[in-house]
Amino acid sequence: MNKKDYYEVLGVSKTATDEEIKRAFRKLAKQYHPDINKEPGAEEKFKEIGEAYAVLSAPPKRRQYDQFGHAAFQNGGGGSAGGFSGFDASDINLDDILNDLFGGAFGGFGFGGSRSRSTSGSRSSRGKDIRVVLNLTFEEAAFGCEKDIKLDLTAECSKCHGKGGFGEKTCKTCGGAGRVLEQQQTIFGYMQTQKTCPECRGAGKTFESVCDDCRGKGVVSKTKTLTVTIPEGVDEGFQLRLSGKGNAGVNGGSNGDVFIEFKIKEHPLFERDGADIYLEVPVTITDAALGCKKEIPTLTGNVILDIKPGTQNYTKLKLKGKGLKTPNSFGRGNMYAVINIIIPTKLDRKQKSLLQDLAKTDLEDSPEFRNFRKYLN
Repeated sequence: MNKKDYYEVLGVSKTATDEEIKRAFRKLAKQYHPDINKEPGAEEKFKEIGEAYAVLSAPPKRRQYDQFGHAAFQNGGGGSAGGFSGFDASDINLDDILNDLFGGAFGGFGFGGSRSRSTSGSRSSRGKDIRVVLNLTFEEAAFGCEKDIKLDLTAECSKCHGKGGFGEKTCKTCGGAGRVLEQQQTIFGYMQTQKTCPECRGAGKTFESVCDDCRGKGVVSKTKTLTVTIPEGVDEGFQLRLSGKGNAGVNGGSNGDVFIEFKIKEHPLFERDGADIYLEVPVTITDAALGCKKEIPTLTGNVILDIKPGTQNYTKLKLKGKGLKTPNSFGRGNMYAVINIIIPTKLDRKQKSLLQDLAKTDLEDSPEFRNFRKYLN
């Protein structure tokens, strides 16, 4: 089944600001939240709204969606397969989104579809993602490379193995539930909500002694260096996703991911358009008129360019397969040599004399000049 456009789901335009998107989500979340709306289909609608907001409220995901649509988050879509960041609904924590927007007035709704009404069991949380901007030269982006990146992150405490302490016992405040019930006044009146237990922080357990290394958190701060393999042909706008390489999860939660965004330095000669590259080739007026063989650079070495007699300015000569190989593609793009005829601004006496002799000949005997003269008064 085809997914509905995310902008249509939230009822906003494609030029909507972040604040307009947030405002639209707040309005729809109040309308369709299953605690309020008991009509059939409200829960599915609520999930659809949450998925749309999760994409459009995150600038990198929104850029990918604007460029590729839903295909950006499916295997084979622009920038998703081959290690590039996809979108998984299981990555969305609607509880966190709603708590950010409504201050905890709503609780206990998992995006995966199971509403958490039970107060039993400790609460694990996924580690936070890390986003890194990596600078590459034009050549590094074109051919791929390996880069070391240094990350400041949280990792599982090796002393307590992520538990936070020693001598586990059931939390007396929540009875091992990890959550406590609380009555709160909202815009809809009084509602009973679940809160993370302040005593055990959602773990459902306390300890006879707290770990000195992590101070009960189960994670410690550290600096880690990762060697990242950059595939050839990456461009600005692509993201590389390193699954599970982000901050450590808590209470058995999975690690976050590392998302790498690329900043490509401009090349002094080559310009890029997707998999194709363009090179401006300076040519003298005599070489353009008489034709010539000219050596030009490409990404893989110099080649001889055959410039035909009478070549006009800005003529594009195609060099097939001399472009870039992009992620998720099998072939290479093309290179285009763009002819730039240089008119001399300084002439010596001999050059000036030769051009004056040339000017005495009928250089305007061509269809272009004849057609132009038809419209002269």
